[in-house]
Amino acid sequence: MKIVVIGGTGLIGSKAVEMLRQHGHEAVPAAPNTGVNTLTGEGLAEVLEGASAVIDVSNSPSFEDAAVLNFFTTSTGNLLEAEKKAGVGHHVALTIVNTDRRPDIGYFRAKVAQERLIEESPIPFSLIHATQFFEFGRRIADEAAAGGDTVPMPPVLFQPIAGGEVSRMVARTAAGAPLNGRIQIAGPELSRMDEFFRKALAAWGDPREVVTDPHAHYFGAEMHERDLVPDEGAATLGEITYADWLAANPVK
Repeated sequence: MKIVVIGGTGLIGSKAVEMLRQHGHEAVPAAPNTGVNTLTGEGLAEVLEGASAVIDVSNSPSFEDAAVLNFFTTSTGNLLEAEKKAGVGHHVALTIVNTDRRPDIGYFRAKVAQERLIEESPIPFSLIHATQFFEFGRRIADEAAAGGDTVPMPPVLFQPIAGGEVSRMVARTAAGAPLNGRIQIAGPELSRMDEFFRKALAAWGDPREVVTDPHAHYFGAEMHERDLVPDEGAATLGEITYADWLAANPVK
């Protein structure tokens, strides 16, 4: 199969491309640095020619409310229109768990808008709702610390997953039959966010203190107990623990 990966040069997409190629598929990475721009439509018709499936793991360069909404609606609209013309039979999109629970969060609203466009399109689809990736742990801690010596973290449930396992699920889904629905994926360990980061910073050798704060913001929003995790028993769980991932990917 020819499978085009939008965002195919990034963290998740590049690994998905590699995995698909290992299984004999023609996986084509597509991103602005390969001449494909979903916001403008540049290069879409050419790269989608002969494609059986498309994976969209692209992300907005800006998380500002209006910018992120414009990115996901415009790029997804352009992509679906180009797929329709090219006769693509399966659209796979990576999104995040519980997008519909927090309409007050701009990024979640943008992802809901993206999902709605996909669900209303005539193209068969699969939506993959993932929890946060291990790879973004340092960024989350830095964002919370805001340059200070303490890292405020809410004691909400947290179940991050290795990016490689997300890539594997995305690739496997694209090579299979469309779900015309959604699946959820999460890491194998459920903990509380403050506890996770307290252990993580210790493992990194980071001297900053994690402070439990029920009102601490997560990328600009106060989170509720289960906002960041799937419903109990509803997700496919990865196998790689954070300790094992960290041993293979030391945080610098």
